[in-house]
Formats: sequence, structure tokens, C-alpha cells
Amino acid sequence: MTGSAGAAYKKRLVIALTLTGGFALVEVVGGIVTGSLALISDAAHMGTDVLGLALALAAIQLAGKPAAGQRTYGTYRLEVLAAIINGLLLFGVAGYVLYQAYLRITEPPEVLGVPMLVVAVLGLAVNVISFRLLSAGAKESLNVRGAYLEVLADMLGSIGVIVAAVVIATTGWPYADAIVGAGIGLFILPRTYTLMKQAVRIIMEVSPPEIDTSEVQRRLIGITGVQAVHDLHIWTITSGMEAATVHLVVPSDGDWHGVLDTARDILAEYGVTHPTIQIEPPGHVEGKSVV
Repeated sequence: MTGSAGAAYKKRLVIALTLTGGFALVEVVGGIVTGSLALISDAAHMGTDVLGLALALAAIQLAGKPAAGQRTYGTYRLEVLAAIINGLLLFGVAGYVLYQAYLRITEPPEVLGVPMLVVAVLGLAVNVISFRLLSAGAKESLNVRGAYLEVLADMLGSIGVIVAAVVIATTGWPYADAIVGAGIGLFILPRTYTLMKQAVRIIMEVSPPEIDTSEVQRRLIGITGVQAVHDLHIWTITSGMEAATVHLVVPSDGDWHGVLDTARDILAEYGVTHPTIQIEPPGHVEGKSVV
């Protein structure tokens, strides 16, 4: 994420980080005082939110530095690395919560329902504010999307904690707390998997899922004067920044300038903002003749 959009989302991340970090401490204390696993689980998740938001903020800050030296693409990939770290943290939190839920179901402790409810309602308010701050940026940045998913999961987790607190306060049923805690852990897993899958695709330089590389190749070879297309590669540098390289074989007396312009236009239709197109004559394809 670059430019003015990056600056705007950086400001929102700072606000969300401050709110989430402050209330994570409140939930830790509330969970200990009330004996609630659901609150402690939500506090642990908010703790990963804090780290995730801090990583997202640092990634946007560093990604704004210009390319220099050996970093010919700058530091844009830090955004993707931050998303991967966020995903690993979320997997760890989910495992911890599920393990603690198992222990609590076998031996349910006493939980104070009313204080638990008060803390959970305040937590929901904080999560709603952070959710609204990050919702727009989640559509444009994988990094911000990671932080957004964490806050979304935490917001729904707070709703679950409220439900558990109401059940405990009105019925005294001790298993509600552990069940909600386990539900928070299970909710985290599929969303984290989706985030990690997207980030790994970028790290592995797999073509963006929305781009059909076979179709791109067919359109390029359909350009007037192009005899062959080879070494087509399309990948994502960071969210919203697609790159591509390709070799086009064009006769020596062909319209090289026209082919180059048309090829750039075609790649631009697929969102490629960093194309590298090599025009070469027949017989110059890796030292072999073109058939």
C-alpha cells in the first residue's frame, strides 16, 4: 500500500493499535478476576491483535521507503511477511485456546458472570471501533486485511463472551465459558488459513488467482506481428502491485514499437503495473530457432 492511501491507513492503524492494546490489559485483569477462559482467550487474541497491528503499521512505514541498493523493489514485501507472522500467531492462539477449553470442560471452575459481562461489553465496543477503522483498507492491502481479520474475529469473540456471561449469570451453567472459548479458537482457524494461503502465494510468486495466464498468453500471441511468446511470468509484489515479464518474438522488419505498446496495454488490463517486455527476432529464443 503506497501514497496517500498508506498514510491514511497508517493513522487508522495507530488509533486501532492504541485502543486494542489498552483494552487487552483490561481483559487480562478481567479474565483473572472473574476466572473466565472466554475473557482470557479474548485477551490473548487481542494481544495478537496488538502485535499484528504493530507489524502492519511497521510494514506500511517501511514499505514507503524508496528502492535503493540491492532492494530494487524497495521494501514492499514486508507487508506480506507481516501477514504471515500474523497468521502464525493466530494459529498459536487458537491452539492454546482449544487446549484450555478442553481442560475447563473436564474440570469447570467457578466464573463470575456479571463482571465478565461488563468487561465483554466494553471489549465489543473497542472492537467495533477498530473494525470500522480497518474495514476500508482490508479491501486493498493484504497486510491491513490480516489486522482486519484479527479484529473481526475478536469482535465476534466478544459477542460470544457476552452470550456466555449472560448464560452464567442467569443459569450458573459453568460450561458456557469453556464452550465459547473453544468457539473463538475454532473461528480463528479457517480465516487464518485463508490469509496464510494468500500470503504464501505471493511469497512463492504464484500468479494472482484472478489472472488466467493462459488467456494472457493467447492474447499476447494474437498481437499482429507476434510469432511466439515464451517465459511469461506474472506475480504479485505486494497488495495491488502486480508485475510481469515476457518475451515476444517479432520479425526484424516488424512493428516492434506497436507490438510493445499493445502488449503493455493488454497486461495493464489484468492489473499489471510493472511489466517487463522483451522483443526479440526469430532465432534468438535462448539461442534456438523458433519453429
